[in-house]
Amino acid sequence: MDIQFSDADLAFRDQVRDFFKEHFTDELAARLANPKTFKDAIIEWQKVLANKGWIAPNWPVEHGGTNWSTAQEYLYERERAVAGVPDVLPFGLKMVGQVILAFGNEEQKQKFLPRIYSSDDWWCQGYSEPGAGSDLAALKTRAVRDGDDYIVNGAKIWTTYAQYADWIFCLVRTDPEGKKQSGISFLLIDMSTPGITVNKIESIDNYHSLNEVVFDNVRVPVANRIGEENKGWTYAKFLLAHERTAIAEVAKSGRFLSELKAIANTEISGGKSLMEDTMIQQRFANIEIELMALEYTELRVLSGFAEGKGPGPESSLLKLKGTEIQQAIQQLRMDLAGYYSGVLQGELSSSELGHEFGDRARREYMYGRAATIYGGSNEVQKNITAKVVLGL
Repeated sequence: MDIQFSDADLAFRDQVRDFFKEHFTDELAARLANPKTFKDAIIEWQKVLANKGWIAPNWPVEHGGTNWSTAQEYLYERERAVAGVPDVLPFGLKMVGQVILAFGNEEQKQKFLPRIYSSDDWWCQGYSEPGAGSDLAALKTRAVRDGDDYIVNGAKIWTTYAQYADWIFCLVRTDPEGKKQSGISFLLIDMSTPGITVNKIESIDNYHSLNEVVFDNVRVPVANRIGEENKGWTYAKFLLAHERTAIAEVAKSGRFLSELKAIANTEISGGKSLMEDTMIQQRFANIEIELMALEYTELRVLSGFAEGKGPGPESSLLKLKGTEIQQAIQQLRMDLAGYYSGVLQGELSSSELGHEFGDRARREYMYGRAATIYGGSNEVQKNITAKVVLGL
């Protein structure tokens, strides 16, 4: 692939860079890093992007998309990562929004898309269940037709930011007979509906982002079903391909690796910098090689988008290798922090010892263990790649 950037592309890159410098302030970054102010801060930032017209680059222009070229999309993501700017919350803009655009009817598009675009509605994802994680087709949450409504009973788990959500998009079983991939429908459910309970799950990094969502005789209008009844598996696969592409976080990994290089060059051990250790050099080199290969795979996927193609089996490769690289970087961060990465929260933390890097290393390492599980475990991604790419 020829990725030489034109003068227009470079001018666009400078525009993006200047925009982030002006609008993504240190004060906003601090609020985003604080769990108590995160919700309001991320909504505020997304509204800034929406006002600029940059909130949903891959949406059609008539719905607020940017019509950027593949090169511009790539440059935007690179500059965003370098500036430490968070990605938009994916559940509305990159997941259910894409499904509504592709499979929703006109009434659904008019009702949901403007509020997703403006971040007036916060969405969460109801896929995994206590007995159906990577084997998502084994889900048991039932939706029984009752006139113009479905009656939904069951539970979803690991639901990120459900405590903030206005809406949840759910896979539910509308026909319990036959092949397990059949009989699944895709519903949009108002989180304020009676019968919905959100139970907090505190993750290993002591942070509350995960939840269990329980449905007890919840009435959902049939009008909130996307597409045909019992065809939800088709829409789910479409969404997961977009999710797995986003999970790869190629540009973000590049920024983290650059940060670690700076630390390794300044941290002293045995009278010399950590970067002078040949084993540390080798670990950096190995990660950089893997990341470069993944970056070119990402460019192929973006090129496919530019030609009107949806994400194909490459999305599984992006998710598979992207999350493995994330974990390799997290492990390297832990090792560079040394003993400070082992200090647990309590009466004394790494931050209080004057080593915030160590505290961050521990937290990101702990939460990052889930990266190879969520969005479809890497074992599942290997099976998909073997079947679709290699024909096994």
